[in-house]
Amino acid sequence: MDLGLRDKIALVAASSRGLGRACAHSLSAEGAKVVICARDGKDLRSAADEIAGDTNNQVLAIVADLTSARDCRQVVQDTVEYFGGLHVLVTNNAGPPAGYFFDFDDNEWYRAIDLTLMSAIRLIRAAVPYMREGGWGRIINIASVSVKEPLDDLILSSSLLAGVVGMARTLASQLAADGITVNNVMPGYILTERVRELAQTRAKAQGKSPDEVLNGFAELVPMGRIGKPEELAAMVTFLASEQAAYVSGTSILVDGGRCKGLM
Repeated sequence: MDLGLRDKIALVAASSRGLGRACAHSLSAEGAKVVICARDGKDLRSAADEIAGDTNNQVLAIVADLTSARDCRQVVQDTVEYFGGLHVLVTNNAGPPAGYFFDFDDNEWYRAIDLTLMSAIRLIRAAVPYMREGGWGRIINIASVSVKEPLDDLILSSSLLAGVVGMARTLASQLAADGITVNNVMPGYILTERVRELAQTRAKAQGKSPDEVLNGFAELVPMGRIGKPEELAAMVTFLASEQAAYVSGTSILVDGGRCKGLM
């Protein structure tokens, strides 16, 4: 199936590793011109070289701190100046620290708001005028299963990603007439650095090894395993495609059937 992404321009946030990197690789493999960004320039350049080598396609790497309003605006502007437009935006972030409600003071909440909620808002605000100009756009936010089923030790991300999903659902209605779709994906346990860090945190609290905790995660999934980043990336790439033109305002679980809710 031709997804209609050849020569589309895609910006993937927080994409030097993990889910963002997998999404950038998948979009590049479909022929999109991809821009990746992250704070660590060394990891970013390594990711860009690997993706470009694997897909034989052009990848632009931009060092950016997504907690900075200026950097969010600049990475969109640099994308448009380099490639001439912007069609696909994948919002993503490294995720705020794990912990419980009383573990965090106001400053930590404000930092998490900038990282998780405001980064998505700022990137979308900067990107939409260029999508409107072209009459075509795809916005995909990487959220979490915790939006649907909050996890006790992820109070920051559970709260703020719910805000991203609420914003996106409202925005989907406002942008539909412009040919722009807005969707969210909600990964469950996917084997990334973030999930490994969560396993280490829980292992320390429970007196277990990280591998024991990871095995416990897998046991919660009906498929009996933790997902692969490429499996989440495949859904993101479909939502970015021509074939997903009539899909907007949705939040799609990619969790191996773990979450048991009806809707």
